Amino acid sequence: MKTHLWNSFINVVKREVVPALGCTEPVSVALAAAIARDKLNGKPEKITALVSPNLMKNGMGVGVPGTGMVGLPIAAAVGALAGDAKAKLEVLKHITPEDVAEAKALIDADCVSVGVAGVSNILYAKVTVNSGAEFVSVTIADSHTHVVAIEENGITTYIAAPATTDANSKSDNPFTEATAEDIYDFALHAPLEDIRFIEQSYALNDALSAEGLTGKYGLQIGATFQRNVDRGVLSGGLLTDVLRRTSAASDARMDGAMKPAMSNSGSGNQGIAATMPVVVVADFLNVDKEKTIRALMLSHLMAIYIKSHQNKLSALCGATTASMGAVAGMTWLLGGDFDKISNAICSMIGDIAGIICDGAKASCAMKVSSSAGAAVKAALMALDGIRVTGNEGIVADDVDTSIRNLSALANGSMTQTDVQILDIMVRK
Repeated sequence: MKTHLWNSFINVVKREVVPALGCTEPVSVALAAAIARDKLNGKPEKITALVSPNLMKNGMGVGVPGTGMVGLPIAAAVGALAGDAKAKLEVLKHITPEDVAEAKALIDADCVSVGVAGVSNILYAKVTVNSGAEFVSVTIADSHTHVVAIEENGITTYIAAPATTDANSKSDNPFTEATAEDIYDFALHAPLEDIRFIEQSYALNDALSAEGLTGKYGLQIGATFQRNVDRGVLSGGLLTDVLRRTSAASDARMDGAMKPAMSNSGSGNQGIAATMPVVVVADFLNVDKEKTIRALMLSHLMAIYIKSHQNKLSALCGATTASMGAVAGMTWLLGGDFDKISNAICSMIGDIAGIICDGAKASCAMKVSSSAGAAVKAALMALDGIRVTGNEGIVADDVDTSIRNLSALANGSMTQTDVQILDIMVRK
């Protein structure tokens, strides 16, 4: 076992699995606006945001928590007026109805504008907030909370240090050396107290699921499953519970519920997809707390490992890759070893590779549900010794090569798919 990687694994999970209130793309705009506001002497009067095409795609149609509205303009406005700049991805947790009304008034007065920036960064937002003759610009890039520059009245007052490229930086990216089996070994054998923190993902995402099951949010995917179980149209059981509880959490998150999700790799939906199927299986089997914690760590770290091979945002739906992490945790809880976990991930790649991301919105709950269902199917197949073989499509004989093949698709030809998707969205 590569125990020398274990501390790095823990650091990566603590960095990538964090609470997030609302979809992380508009939230990054709100955060930039809040940081800019904190450096102004007066009240925000005008707000301008320039964002990368990928961020625009993921911010156009998603609900912004506490506002009852969708899109980047309201995120920028309410972030500038009332965002908590120190709360990072929970920047909007303290907003009030009065703040929202004031933000809407700014938008109605044409004092808020959002455009696409001509940048190569996949994730980029530059927000400028004006108050009288003063203005502050804050630029976030490459990750949702990474401030790379601040300008105050035209003078650059902060520039982030460039990312290190020397050998020491490998400690921040253990995946240059790690394999899927190393992640499996870590999750099963690391000291429990070192990984117990992952239990918070259970608490946050399960609470979000319960909120979604009230039927007040989005397309009500989870509540629809529940209603049809109550009507007798659907039976209960493991598959239905996975679909119901997982999609309900996404319903609530994507429609602006004022409850945080535990995110994964910068996405609340990815955090939900990596958490809730594992939670449901653990509850269904009534396993002990330690086994649940280890299954959640296996799921979240495997999801991060798969995502680490891909661009932060792409045309490939992130819920699919996060659910490949979930299938690892589920298969292990159901009695599978590493070989069966590998087979389950390979089957999922053969099943749902290529599901497109056409922006963040309420219907993401359907893709989360589809991915969770695919995970259940792949896990049960693997337990019976069945998998998509290395002779089929992009799937290889081993899991690590299959993951790299999937990532090559996401980072290669699907970049043009992303351009086409955004073009269709903005022309509707």
